[in-house]
Amino acid sequence: MLGSHGIIGWIVIGGLAGLIAKALMPGRDPGGCIITILLGIAGAVVAGYLGQMLHFYRPGDAVGFIGAIVGAFVILFIYRMIAGRRRL
Repeated sequence: MLGSHGIIGWIVIGGLAGLIAKALMPGRDPGGCIITILLGIAGAVVAGYLGQMLHFYRPGDAVGFIGAIVGAFVILFIYRMIAGRRRL
């Protein structure tokens, strides 16, 4: 289901994707670096799964890493929107 990487591979890719998404998205994160990495892992898993299920790419394709970054970016954006409202 998660392709040739396995769950450990997606955790590593997700951590990197989370760090890259944090670097690309300016501003402070309400949860800190650990939350950002966890959101990156979630984004990588979701984007990897959806990308393969929708046949955008096959397991092991390099484009899966770009999908993981996009997934991490989207989840980080949604998290900031939700966490930002709670602070007000």
